[in-house]
Amino acid sequence: MNYDIKDIKLADKGKLRIEWSRQNMPVLELIYARFKKETPLKGLKIACCLHVTTETGALAAVLQVGGAETYICASNPLSTQDDVAASLVKHYKIPTFAIKGEDTKTYYRHIQAVLAVKPDITMDDGADLVSTIHHATPDVYPNIIGGTEETTTGVIRLRALAKEGKLRYPIIAVNDAMTKHFFDNRYGTGQSTIDGIIRATNKLIAGTNFVVCGYGWCGRGLAMRAQGMGANVIVTEIDPLKGLEAVMDGYRVMPIAEAAKIGDIFVTVTGDINVIRREHFNVMKNGAIICNSGHFNAEIEIPALEKMAKSKRTIRDYTVEYVLGSGRKIYLLGEGRLINLAAAEGHPAQVMDMSFANQALGVEYMVKNAAKLNKDVYKVPEDIDAKIAELKLKSMGIRIDTLTAEQKKYLSSWEAGT
Repeated sequence: MNYDIKDIKLADKGKLRIEWSRQNMPVLELIYARFKKETPLKGLKIACCLHVTTETGALAAVLQVGGAETYICASNPLSTQDDVAASLVKHYKIPTFAIKGEDTKTYYRHIQAVLAVKPDITMDDGADLVSTIHHATPDVYPNIIGGTEETTTGVIRLRALAKEGKLRYPIIAVNDAMTKHFFDNRYGTGQSTIDGIIRATNKLIAGTNFVVCGYGWCGRGLAMRAQGMGANVIVTEIDPLKGLEAVMDGYRVMPIAEAAKIGDIFVTVTGDINVIRREHFNVMKNGAIICNSGHFNAEIEIPALEKMAKSKRTIRDYTVEYVLGSGRKIYLLGEGRLINLAAAEGHPAQVMDMSFANQALGVEYMVKNAAKLNKDVYKVPEDIDAKIAELKLKSMGIRIDTLTAEQKKYLSSWEAGT
């Protein structure tokens, strides 16, 4: 079996950690049991470009038991958990190409490695896999019947491709499922980002001016968790509706140019480029901490910070100190990459349970319906989304009401009035 990982000797540790995650992913385990009986993915090759974490290990097990030949590479150079990669190779016999800290050349070589098998399905987190297919491997795509995309940034890229008429096969936007973006982006990103910041710095969050750049679902979750830990939360936005929502949720809202002068900790979660730039570094406090929880490190203008610094050093794991000409120090966490994965373990398994349930069922849906779909980006069908929420509630021991016949009739009629 061809693979490229850091150290196969880490496999036994990774196996235990994957087992721990699976115990906390009851929805995915129900899908595992059904896929084992029905093997709906039999004979398919699936190329997965995902964060190689314990939860991804649980998803890989589901795809494998469903009958698929599964091939995995990392979707970010710093997000791989090397013991998990080793376990996938040793215990699950899944060709895996991922090493934490791999350089850009290795990263794309690993993507090419999973594409070399000429997959039937792609599973992406950030759309680097699909982007590579469209840029560099035209011989691969005729075999592909469809794919899935995990994250906001990837969906944005794929919709841009589709709008230009260049998307070569249909994609299910897993990120658009309510059980993904509402739960994963809000509760997962909120907790795991704070976790990453604390692991990297061991700083007290309470009492800090905590700047959240972007108030989408990720920003909402992060602001909520930071406020819960005692931070004075400041939100920066470009959307007037989201800015208004942040104000009504109790946060201070201002332009990044103003926030830069008073912030202690800055986190970007926008999906855009150069949100924090040279002019902002110029006015930041001595000791300001900056990090990113969006998919790409382009949200922080790191090249400008490099040019401005008269010196830099790694002062803690995942914490680089930049000394500017004025003597002020700015601390960049996790190379500006996803701080929740660079310095911590990403989202808890209970969160990824629903995200990866959407991935597994999205692939199954694509296999059954690809012939009827155009070369476009599609939402997860509402019935799948609702079923996942239902199963999650059931696993938590929570029941909800159902409509009576009278209530159903009332909601479908127009006659009743004041």
